[in-house]
Amino acid sequence: MSAHQKDEEFRKFSLSAHPLRLLITVCGPLAIYQAFQQIFTILDTIMAAHVSADAVSAIAVLAQITLMIQAVGTGLAVGGCIKISEAYGQGDYKLVQQRTSTLYAMAVLVSVLLALTIIPFAKPFLRLLNTPEDLITVGAGYFRLQMLNLIVSFFNTVFIAVERSRGHSRRIMFLNLAVIAVKLSLSGLFVYILKSGVIMIAVATLCSQLVLLTYALSHMPTDEGAFRFTPAAVQFKSRILLPIFQLSFPVTAEKMLFAAGKVTVNSMAGVYGKLTAGALGVSNNIGGLTTNWHSGMLDGASSVISQNRGAGKYRRTERLFYWLLLIDVMIGLIGLIAVNFTLPYLAQIFASSREQFDQAFCDMIVSIHRWEMLGYITLGVNSACNALMLGYGYAKRTMLLNMARVFVFRIPVLWYLQNYTLMGAEAVGVTMMVSNIATGICSALVVIPVIREIRRMSEKYEAGEPDGGQYFE
Repeated sequence: MSAHQKDEEFRKFSLSAHPLRLLITVCGPLAIYQAFQQIFTILDTIMAAHVSADAVSAIAVLAQITLMIQAVGTGLAVGGCIKISEAYGQGDYKLVQQRTSTLYAMAVLVSVLLALTIIPFAKPFLRLLNTPEDLITVGAGYFRLQMLNLIVSFFNTVFIAVERSRGHSRRIMFLNLAVIAVKLSLSGLFVYILKSGVIMIAVATLCSQLVLLTYALSHMPTDEGAFRFTPAAVQFKSRILLPIFQLSFPVTAEKMLFAAGKVTVNSMAGVYGKLTAGALGVSNNIGGLTTNWHSGMLDGASSVISQNRGAGKYRRTERLFYWLLLIDVMIGLIGLIAVNFTLPYLAQIFASSREQFDQAFCDMIVSIHRWEMLGYITLGVNSACNALMLGYGYAKRTMLLNMARVFVFRIPVLWYLQNYTLMGAEAVGVTMMVSNIATGICSALVVIPVIREIRRMSEKYEAGEPDGGQYFE
């Protein structure tokens, strides 16, 4: 079967299969990959903990700064993926190829520009973001290598997004498992055998991303489907760029500001001691064992919702949303139960270094996450709502919701607890709980008028009215 025939076969499956089967087939491998990705992140942190608690704190703080910059590539990937999926659902394969090729070209240009701008000025940039000076000393070299890694990962992120648009979820899962295997093997070699520091952990990350890049560059020229990259299909014209930018910019701004807000929270948490940021980072990593499943479901569901929207199957997208909501809530509930019983043991792992077991650091992790994990279920609600809104192009609404999560429900709450209560480091955990629960409630309220609009426009489309199916903010 040719690549074009496979693409057409998956398109028919996306538009006709039972919603639960479709979500499991497309989103299941992505959710599993995200879960393994989080396990890899945790193992990475454990290896850093083997170096020292300061190394854990440095990586935790710098990870948020890296995510803030990486948001540009992620935003391009999300916006481009949704527009590619929309054209795919419409059956317009020429437009699919133009958007795909242009997206690859944009990823290369943006990644190189950002890397050349930031790498030479790493230390001033970190100071500008109020990074503690002792953590800059420990992690500046690590940060520079992470910026170099962005050149590779930006392109890889777009490649994965394109593969997701065409339903290659299992391929994505196996490719990323290979990346994780290379990363963990090299990190283990550098940390446990060669006794290296955090810089070599970043080297391991770069090497693993190069494996994926090698596959992508070797696969793209031989792909015969509509999703292949061809220089002739690159179109830096408004009709191609504008729809992608309209979705990419809000997603980029959302993820960048969200990460910047987390950097601010890390800075504010410093009043409880320099290890608090590390404890919060560990708490976030433990939470990711559950919430990363939500991320995988969101990535796949937003694509299939966009495909069905492009084909005019609006009522079907609503059914997909309800099944997704059920799955995400169940994931949150199972995660809450599992972590409730295993949290003390997980914290002990992170509090063990080469020199000693840090009981105070362990207790701090537990005290923070006992509160944070209470938001697992509402974060599942938020994820499902975001998938529906992104699938319909409501990126500005998801941006405002996630900005509110940090700048309304998190930073002001932490400031209040620090200034008007006697709570210690656990105030950080209470803040996380409040922001995650409030965000889930707000997402549910925001998605209600979106569903009403989908139903109204569905009725127009089915009645053959000319403005049926126009879903842009």
